[in-house]
Amino acid sequence: MTDTLTIVSLLPGLQDTNGDAANARVLAQRARWAGFDAVVLDVAPGDALPASADIIVIGSGSDAALPAARAALLPMADRLRELVTAGVPLLAVGTGWELLGVGIDLADGSVVEGIGLVAGRAVPAPARIADDLAVKSKYGRLIGFENHSRHYVGAEGSPLGRVLAGTGNGNGQEGLVMGDVFGTHLHGPVLARNPGLADHLLRLALARRGSDYVPGARSDAVDETARAARNQVAVRLKLPAE
Repeated sequence: MTDTLTIVSLLPGLQDTNGDAANARVLAQRARWAGFDAVVLDVAPGDALPASADIIVIGSGSDAALPAARAALLPMADRLRELVTAGVPLLAVGTGWELLGVGIDLADGSVVEGIGLVAGRAVPAPARIADDLAVKSKYGRLIGFENHSRHYVGAEGSPLGRVLAGTGNGNGQEGLVMGDVFGTHLHGPVLARNPGLADHLLRLALARRGSDYVPGARSDAVDETARAARNQVAVRLKLPAE
């Protein structure tokens, strides 16, 4: 055992429309199965970020919640920048990712300014996108559900992966990787469906602490269930099974 791994869940009360807050619990459980103590720390609006963090996650919320979520993130912006600059991995999904960018252009012509933690901005798509999404990435083939009404531009040089089926960013790419910040449209929650990405985040976090991460034996059955779920979607998308 090592000292407790702290997984920070940002604004789970606002940013959990598609069950994305469960990504924090997935990380904590996989860390425990690997023999590490782990705790999920929920950070609500008005709360300060902890003095230390090992992984940070933020999920997606409704467009109606964008102003409240932005207001809650603004006081955290400098500290978030310090943490990610120090190498703390951060996973952001949907509008949580959009809020970390430069800004969000809404369909009515108004703009919600982002906190500028990563490059790029969200711009209106011609129609709402709600479908299965499959992505080729160096973390394995990622499969989930996308549910958004905007494309993401300005991150073409650093995508999470290439779209195999679905829309993603709207340009054949999906997501964003800047340093150890990962943005994606994938819901599911993404780490439950794609444990290879969860394990990558855990390896990054534990390497910062001088520890090696090796998935625990109890992960095997869960990973097989996740693989079967991905393959069910792959069949619908006419992609080969893993």
